[in-house]
Amino acid sequence: MRRRSNIYNSGQADSHVYFVESGRVNQMMFSPDGKVCLLSVHGPDEIFGEGCLLEPEQQATASAMKDTVLRRVPAGRFLAALGEEGLLEAFIRYLVNQMAEQQQVILGFATMDSKLRLATALLQLGRKFGRRHPQGLCISERLTQEELSEMVGTTRSRVGFFLKGFGAVGLLNFDRNGFIVVDEKRLANYVGISA
Repeated sequence: MRRRSNIYNSGQADSHVYFVESGRVNQMMFSPDGKVCLLSVHGPDEIFGEGCLLEPEQQATASAMKDTVLRRVPAGRFLAALGEEGLLEAFIRYLVNQMAEQQQVILGFATMDSKLRLATALLQLGRKFGRRHPQGLCISERLTQEELSEMVGTTRSRVGFFLKGFGAVGLLNFDRNGFIVVDEKRLANYVGISA
């Protein structure tokens, strides 16, 4: 999949579960007036599209955030493999966890201002895609201000302003390659999540 290519669109029938071999995929929903709500970001060794197991039409739009290699598995075959390997119970726990995470994202959009949503998103990205760095968690994925603005539902210029402010108070900085390094403990305290 090429960067910015849609894998499936909201309302589209798609009876496949996808496994990310390399790259990064986001799932988002759009409001009637075109506002974006980023539900999740998936990286290597993660699955997405499992909503097809409940209903034939996808509820979200999935797109490649960078060039991505996917494995596409028919839903029936996916469920059969889980049953054969005795993994159905573990998969149900995974689905419940995914639902809880998406509910938190939606709650954040409803209750947090955009600055706090950005801080929360950076902390989550650091925990999910980060690698340990002397100054915190280095998000070793190139994230543009435009992508960050889509994740938190604000403008690119506001994201730039917030990033500069976060840097000024030591919540984040950039490594020599331009990757964002978040101070996990301070950022967690800022957003009110336990480190």
